[in-house]
Amino acid sequence: MTWFNKIGAIVVIALGLGLLGGCQTVEPTPSRDTSATTSGMILENPWARATPGTVPNGAVFLKIVNQGSTDDQLVAAHGKVSATIELHTHVLEGSVMKMRAVPHIDVPKNQSVELRPGGLHIMLINLHAPLNEGTKFPLTLEFARSGRMTVEVPVKGPAEMAGENHSDHHHKH
Repeated sequence: MTWFNKIGAIVVIALGLGLLGGCQTVEPTPSRDTSATTSGMILENPWARATPGTVPNGAVFLKIVNQGSTDDQLVAAHGKVSATIELHTHVLEGSVMKMRAVPHIDVPKNQSVELRPGGLHIMLINLHAPLNEGTKFPLTLEFARSGRMTVEVPVKGPAEMAGENHSDHHHKH
C-alpha cells in the first residue's frame, strides 16, 4: 500500500468515526419535514412564523428527538438571521404570559422535546430583515454532547400554519 493510499484510508476511517473536527451529518428528508442527524439526534420540521416588516423579533420551532444512548442539552443556536439568538420558554406571571431566556433545553435519551408556540422556542431578536413567507434560512443548533447541527428553517405564513399548534398570547420580553 502506498503512502497516499494509507493516508486516504486513515481519512476515510476518521470521517466514519467522526474524529475530524466540525464533521456533521445532515440528511434532509424528502417530505415537508426537514431532519438532520448526528449522534442519534434528529431535528424534525423546523419552521418560523412570517413577520411583518415592523416586527423586530421572530421565533423558530421544531421537534428534537434524541435516539442516542445519553441525555443531551440544546445549549445555543447560531445564525445570521438576527443580531441575537436565545433559547426561550414561556412562564405565567400572574395573568400575563411572558417569555424568558433559559440557559439550555434538556433532551433526555430516547425522548423528544417539542419547541412550539406558547412553550419552549428559539428566539430571534433584532431580525436583520423580515421573515418572508416561502423563504428559508440556515440555523445551527449546538448541543452539549452531540455538537453542532445546521438545518434550513422554512418561513410559514398563516395558511401554512393552520395545522400547527400556535397561540395568540401577547408576550412581554
